[in-house]
Amino acid sequence: METPAQPVRPGGSAEPTLSGSAVPAIPDPLVGTLVDGRYRIVARLARGGMATVYEAVDTRLDRTVALKVMSPALAEDAEFIARFRREARAAAQLSHPHVVAVFDQGEADGVPYLAMEFVAGRTLRDVLRDYGALTPEQALTILDPMLEALAAAHNAGFVHRDVKPENILISDDGRVKVTDFGLARAVTNVTSATQGMLIGTVAYLSPEHVERGDADARSDVYGAGICLFEMVTGQVPFAAENPLTVAYQHVNADVPPASSLRPTIPPDVDALIATATRRDPAARYPDSRSFLADVRRIRRTMPPPQPMSRTTQDTLVVPADLAIASAGGGAPPAAVTARPLAPGERPAPPRAAPPRPRKRGWLIAILLLLLAVGGAAVAGWYLAAGPGKQVAVPGVIGMDEAAATSALQQVGLTLEVSGEEFSETVAKGLIISSNPEPGASAANGSSIGVVLSLGPERYAVPVVTGLTVEEAGAALAEAKLSAGSVTEEYDAVVAVGKVVSSDPPAGDELKPGTVVKLVVSKGPKPVKIPNLAGTPVDEAKAQLEAAGLIVTTTEDFSTEYAEGEVVSSTPGKGEKVDVGSTVALVVSKGPPPVEVPYLIDMPRQDAIDLLYSLGLNVSVNEPPVIALDRVILQDPSSGTMLPAGSTVTITII
Repeated sequence: METPAQPVRPGGSAEPTLSGSAVPAIPDPLVGTLVDGRYRIVARLARGGMATVYEAVDTRLDRTVALKVMSPALAEDAEFIARFRREARAAAQLSHPHVVAVFDQGEADGVPYLAMEFVAGRTLRDVLRDYGALTPEQALTILDPMLEALAAAHNAGFVHRDVKPENILISDDGRVKVTDFGLARAVTNVTSATQGMLIGTVAYLSPEHVERGDADARSDVYGAGICLFEMVTGQVPFAAENPLTVAYQHVNADVPPASSLRPTIPPDVDALIATATRRDPAARYPDSRSFLADVRRIRRTMPPPQPMSRTTQDTLVVPADLAIASAGGGAPPAAVTARPLAPGERPAPPRAAPPRPRKRGWLIAILLLLLAVGGAAVAGWYLAAGPGKQVAVPGVIGMDEAAATSALQQVGLTLEVSGEEFSETVAKGLIISSNPEPGASAANGSSIGVVLSLGPERYAVPVVTGLTVEEAGAALAEAKLSAGSVTEEYDAVVAVGKVVSSDPPAGDELKPGTVVKLVVSKGPKPVKIPNLAGTPVDEAKAQLEAAGLIVTTTEDFSTEYAEGEVVSSTPGKGEKVDVGSTVALVVSKGPPPVEVPYLIDMPRQDAIDLLYSLGLNVSVNEPPVIALDRVILQDPSSGTMLPAGSTVTITII
């Protein structure tokens, strides 16, 4: 009877079961019960320090789920419960084909649980335990969807923090899924704050996570790089009985080249691991998407992955038609048939073969011998020193064209540049790959095609100042960049609606597809009208015109402001106007004119008081002898209009 496939736990915190059967050796009290009135527990799949995973049936939707029930110890922490709920709700929003889906979260008797997608298959840890180290082709086939899942999570704002083989699930139909997004973050943040614990398998933790507890997308890149190292070598780069020793090695030692353990590992795979596992986060791939781009570039140069074998890495798959032919040991003999004899007919005796003419056999034999000897000599020369001589292709990956040409010429080969590609890991001008690959055989004198690196794919931000948003977007697209958010700001030079600047600025070298923000002009900043009353008109005009405004003036009398001073403005003080607007100033002509009153025969003091009250000054002519003390003459005469402050002369008698 065939052993059933082991159901995969959607969570790496639980330990795997030891057999394909989901029935635990020790009875579990939850098996057979109904959790939270909805999930009927069928069997326990796995148990670890943080959680126990069960196969359960969602009685409401009639579907099989994996129910992860948290450890009661974690359930006692109120902060964990609150963070767990938030992270579970957030993780449920993460929908991707290579991410284990979170269906539901809740509590049963105060213990939190997650209802997750049930994946029938095994973990990457199971695969490595059963098959040992994988070929680079097999490893990259698994890593590709892993990085897709991580990239999707990073785009959604998640950092996994616990990337390891136990959290990588491989279904029976070959799908790869990553699990426990959000859970690792909830546990890490709470336990680190309350207990000082380092959550996550220490063999896969990044140096910054070990040192400071920091984790971002580059930390997940580091964990994925360690997983790749383990897939192709069969072991992790740092191992010790004491976890603190392993943590110290992550912080203070570089991950060794995988080829130092397995020399057959290609240099490109060594370079992938080295870039993903740099101790300095800034020197790693900046995110899973850029890591994935290099993985796919390298996969294009590799043969398809072979099926896994429990006995050898170098599994040979024989095509079905070839396998059938070889199994039969050659073509079957031709069938022999005989027709039945007619009545009275005798079988005809066999006829003897006609005699062959005699030939000089010994001459033919000598000739054949000479031909055989000559042919062998020619073949030997052809293969040993002639055009058919086979030589091993030297390793030229990472060399520049001149050095590679020299290395190939030393073994009788020539170099041919077959193409150029961008690379995040190989410097510009150096060789990314060769065809045939290093170590393969090639005929003496043949050409080896190499692909040169163009360096990291970067494009300069074009100058977009003065363009419309649509024109700027087209210019960015032509430069293989993307237009991002558009904000507005005042600008005295660039016209309204045109681009003022970009962020990053023009000339910066960016990765393809990078989003460039645009700043668009709202035109000049509005001018706030100052208080100009009492300001000399020339000074006021200069001030307004310097701000880009047009000034007009009119005059009017004013008792408050002297002649030539601004009385008022339109728009008034404090109002804002656009540059180019007109401001009308009213300029004082001084006080309004005064009409000289009729003063004749008026008592002297009354006349003086009246003139002063009208704003006029008085000059009095008095003869030596005054009889009546009244005005007999005035200058100017009554009805004359005089500016305020003018003098009226009166003569008294």
